[in-house]
Amino acid sequence: MTEQPQSTIKTRFLVVSDTHGRNSIPSSNEPADVAIHCGDLTMGSTLQEFKAAINLLKQINAPLKLVIAGNHDFTLDPSAFQNKIREAQRLQGIDPLLIEKEYGYCGQVRELFEHVDVKEKSGIRLLDEGTHYLTLPNGASLTVYASPYTPSFGEWGFQYSSHECHEFVIGNVDLVMTHGPPRGVLDNTISGRRTGCEHLFERVALSRPRMHCFGHIHGSWGAKLIAWRKMISEKPSHLTDIDNGQSTVIEKLSNIKTSGPRPSYMTSHCADDANPLQHGRHTLFINAAIEGSDDFPSHPAWLVDLDLQRAL
Repeated sequence: MTEQPQSTIKTRFLVVSDTHGRNSIPSSNEPADVAIHCGDLTMGSTLQEFKAAINLLKQINAPLKLVIAGNHDFTLDPSAFQNKIREAQRLQGIDPLLIEKEYGYCGQVRELFEHVDVKEKSGIRLLDEGTHYLTLPNGASLTVYASPYTPSFGEWGFQYSSHECHEFVIGNVDLVMTHGPPRGVLDNTISGRRTGCEHLFERVALSRPRMHCFGHIHGSWGAKLIAWRKMISEKPSHLTDIDNGQSTVIEKLSNIKTSGPRPSYMTSHCADDANPLQHGRHTLFINAAIEGSDDFPSHPAWLVDLDLQRAL
């Protein structure tokens, strides 16, 4: 085993997504430096579900928990929430006070996340879209790009038309956390249709972060260490810019279905690993959707070790 360079710090991430109102996950006691939740904290965006999600996050054994919304968390998207309120009143004549009792007033869920017991004492940070610069409690530096937006299908939150190009402004970052997958990577539905966003893939390919975490497409739970081609296209595509011969499937859902669920799934891509991640050459893609199907209701969470630069 080679000695880890002093300029980097081994950092453990616990990665989940699509918990959909659960108030616990089996791997919450596993120690980590950072927990990542890639959205869909709820199924129906109710206040009670958000309180359960916060309770879940509090249980995770990590000093910092980074969270984004998903399409099911529409009360965090003011325009989508207002549209749903207007629709409920117009079509069904529902009393606004009943809506507020179930879903809260506009902005109330965000206030839950801003509470001192949640943000300061529990280390839970709800991230808006954009780039965030963090110094971790272990002394490492972490630059994160976060976005809850996905291509639209139905009336949900944080969606954009598939005919439009959402601007994912991803620069030089360590980690990308989005709710949905990029086109061509862990984005197949049960029917086999690819549902990832091509614009997101383009921006990730140009950035080549250490890790890209997401969920949204439950049936594509898994992880893959992607090797990039030496020259990235002007308009990158999963068909042309991935070096498939040098890429490695870490795990996929069909494998764990036969062997049974595990409390957590571990993968390490540090300097002393058998398959070390070379920053700029590789990106570790993880679909961390916890919510499963009737035959396999809960997918394992991910534990990932990465080398990060020491903060100045």
